[in-house]
Amino acid sequence: MKRVFPLSIQEGMSQSGSFILMLCEPTSGTQIPIFIGAHEAQGILLAKETVHTRRPMTHELMLHVIQEYALTIKEVTIDKVVEGIFYATLHTTDGFNDKQFDSRTSDAITLALLCNCPILVADEVLEETGVKMEESSFQSSSANPEAEIARLEEELLSCEEREDYEHAAEIQKKIEQLKARQ
Repeated sequence: MKRVFPLSIQEGMSQSGSFILMLCEPTSGTQIPIFIGAHEAQGILLAKETVHTRRPMTHELMLHVIQEYALTIKEVTIDKVVEGIFYATLHTTDGFNDKQFDSRTSDAITLALLCNCPILVADEVLEETGVKMEESSFQSSSANPEAEIARLEEELLSCEEREDYEHAAEIQKKIEQLKARQ
């Protein structure tokens, strides 16, 4: 399993109301495009930007229910892809027992963003669906390097808080590469 991060959401060109969520594996620069609907895109963007709404969105409600029952989402995994459909699992714990829940990938990613937990992709899924970006292409795809550095620095702090030092080292390397190109 490799850790990935939501990189961007772009409007799809093939269908009105369709969007493409790009996940990025930062070490290799491999990106995974996942087609999602408008409502799913909105949920992910609100969670990614930590926008609070007057009333709870469905994902916020789900997170409140999970927390009320003393569960913690440990991680989200994207386990397989069948006929272009991605399958995800929420991995939870109550401190004693671990439970897994089948989930739509977009919902799992939104919940992962809300609770700041890792999103992992199976190696087979990364190999089957990932698009290897050249360094120059990867750099140019980020229209605002300062914003990308800021995002990575936030993730670095989160990794350090969780004592995920291996991943923190990967992020630090990416930050240094981006800063060197400025």
